[in-house]
Amino acid sequence: MDSMYHGGSRELQDRFDTRRLADRIEEKLVRDRITAEDKAFIERLDMFFLATADENGQPSCSYKGGDPGLVRIVDEFHVAFPNYDGNGMYLSTGNALVNPRIGLLFIDFEQPQRLRLSGVASVERDDPLLRAYAQAQFVVRVRVGKVFPNCPRYIHKHQRLERSIFVPRSSCETPIPGWKRSDWAADVLPKNDPARREKK
Repeated sequence: MDSMYHGGSRELQDRFDTRRLADRIEEKLVRDRITAEDKAFIERLDMFFLATADENGQPSCSYKGGDPGLVRIVDEFHVAFPNYDGNGMYLSTGNALVNPRIGLLFIDFEQPQRLRLSGVASVERDDPLLRAYAQAQFVVRVRVGKVFPNCPRYIHKHQRLERSIFVPRSSCETPIPGWKRSDWAADVLPKNDPARREKK
């Protein structure tokens, strides 16, 4: 693996005397594959944060939510997750098409724990996993570059009250979000959007 540190990282490590610590963390904790423990952690979560950047380096960070197993471990070098209906902007996945280097941050807010994963994404319209995700538009696969745990000490502890009713599930019809009924949105929705059919 290439070193995860660059000139900016090294400048701050040297300023605060953490270069030795940073090197030890990279040596002992950073890996290029997913362990059984990583798999168990990732696949029990129902959300993650996705970091991307466009071809000019303009960053974007988004929240992705679903049911547990939202991110699947395909094998020790690959993960996959679905893209569900959203606001149609495709900022994150559009970025991945022009700059496939992405980062995923997994956090358990109830039993504070977190894990970082970076890698190279590909957007797959006809991925075999598509059938496993109700109403997914496509699947994003990520070739793992680096994966490592992060200290959980600053994670605020939260308790889940309920999962979103808008997460697509094969067992029930997905509700239409209120914003799709707004005057500003109704006439520009995709032709096959359920909110359009509702109005007829």
